[in-house]
Amino acid sequence: MINWLINLNPIWQAALAGVFTWFMTALGSALVFFFDEVDEKLLVTMNGFAAGVMFAASYWSLLAPSIIYAELEGYGRWSFIPALVGFLVGGVFLRFIDAVVPHLHLGENLTDLTDEKSSLSSTALLFIAITIHNIPEGLSVGVAFGALASGMGISTLASALILTIGIGLQNFPEGAALALPIRAEASSKWRAFNIGQASALVEILAAVLGAWLVNQISAILPYALAFAAGAMIFVCIEELIPSSQANRTYTNIATMSFMIGFAIMMTLDVALG
Repeated sequence: MINWLINLNPIWQAALAGVFTWFMTALGSALVFFFDEVDEKLLVTMNGFAAGVMFAASYWSLLAPSIIYAELEGYGRWSFIPALVGFLVGGVFLRFIDAVVPHLHLGENLTDLTDEKSSLSSTALLFIAITIHNIPEGLSVGVAFGALASGMGISTLASALILTIGIGLQNFPEGAALALPIRAEASSKWRAFNIGQASALVEILAAVLGAWLVNQISAILPYALAFAAGAMIFVCIEELIPSSQANRTYTNIATMSFMIGFAIMMTLDVALG
């Protein structure tokens, strides 16, 4: 099984990784079959944990390899340039999408919409928000697997798999964060589940696109790795951390969940990557 996966084309590896991250979102969305409303304590715990995982993955799985690859490519003392440029462009890109696409932020009340938001339904707005977040996550997975074809020894199958697992872990609460509020708005369980899992389908497409791009233009690899990191950090600071700290009763729990998520992802990436 391992040999089959190793010998698989990186684009197909990325596609399978995207399917896994989608599946984890579907699992989170499936909580609607067991709960009828959002448990605030559970939600902030999961969001804090997810933010910690994404922060650690952004550095050890994306930014650090970006710098190493630039060094191997002969950037010399300027090897930080691709990481710097890619990271900032990733954040600016997500900020642009955030500004022009109408959506709800995580934790916003679905019933508290103003005319300034959009004529779209609250469900559609929340669906768009989660989908936007899933694009950089899918790209990061795709770029990690695409880097396997570089032959530079900076990205192993193990580190790409660890990043995929990390993204999958943080997708579980995202699925719940979308499906449970929709269910609470008197939607059927199946409708809430289907909307929740559908929000992650874009990750499969983004993963394939990321792997294909770095295979076609190897020179963009360090920039692509950093771009994915910048976009993921933006999502953490813009959405996951604020939503984990929104309920003042559970802020300490959310903070410790962040620390645990960061520590687990760091350990996996450094020890096995």
